[in-house]
Amino acid sequence: MTTGWNTRPPQPGPPAVEHLPELDVPPPGRQRRWTVLLRWLLLLPQFVVTALLGIAALLVTIVGWFAALFQGRLPAGIAEFLGGYLAYETRVVSSAMLLVDRYPPFSFDGQGHPVRIELRPGELNRLAVLFRIVLMIPVVIVTSLLQYGLGAVCWVFWLITLVLGRMPLPVFGAVAAVVRFRMRYQAYVMMLTSAYPKHLFGDGPPVGRAVAPAPAPAPAAASATRPLLLGTPAKVLVVVILVLGLGAAGVSQTVQVRQERWNPSTGAATVPIRTS
Repeated sequence: MTTGWNTRPPQPGPPAVEHLPELDVPPPGRQRRWTVLLRWLLLLPQFVVTALLGIAALLVTIVGWFAALFQGRLPAGIAEFLGGYLAYETRVVSSAMLLVDRYPPFSFDGQGHPVRIELRPGELNRLAVLFRIVLMIPVVIVTSLLQYGLGAVCWVFWLITLVLGRMPLPVFGAVAAVVRFRMRYQAYVMMLTSAYPKHLFGDGPPVGRAVAPAPAPAPAAASATRPLLLGTPAKVLVVVILVLGLGAAGVSQTVQVRQERWNPSTGAATVPIRTS
């Protein structure tokens, strides 16, 4: 197993039915304004690498699907590669979305980088593997809306972070929720988990315990996303992202196409065709 993502030894007692992938991101802190200003330009090499690795991950996922269908789990080598890729890609996305100021290393290992994920690949239901494409349709729709919406509003978050030199807590929580949900979706598609993506609006309080109204600031080394406790402003922002995504998706799916047709009697006629 790579160290780019954490694995845990089996817990004593009966094995858990499923384990949701976890995302660890430190609390929002000061960011260098020049790196915020040039963030996407600085990450261009990372985008190229992740795009190329994404093609390889797609092919490996297809091979893994056949293997999981027959074996009931991903082979260790395939799980190793896909888990490492997902950890690397999540670090790049977290940096692009201004969750951290630290530049992601060009490695699956990511040793010392503050953004980490935890996966526990295990037994898979063969029937769920067989119908994976059908089962993931609802979460594909939600993830697409989140990505459309975040793409529409990310420039506002970028401007706020650039001016303040840090990401406000509600904005951090909303963006972290989107990044975590997207990571869980990818893990499900890659069959790195049997757990269906959930908890877009954060985690609830532990059973029998209430969430403190004003928790003390967490240590620098602590995770601000495990558990991910979102306040009302952050949840409202997630809803706004979804609504914006719905609007952006509607606009992009309704396109006016002008097709040139030749009519011998009238000449060229321009016919508008509406596709949706």
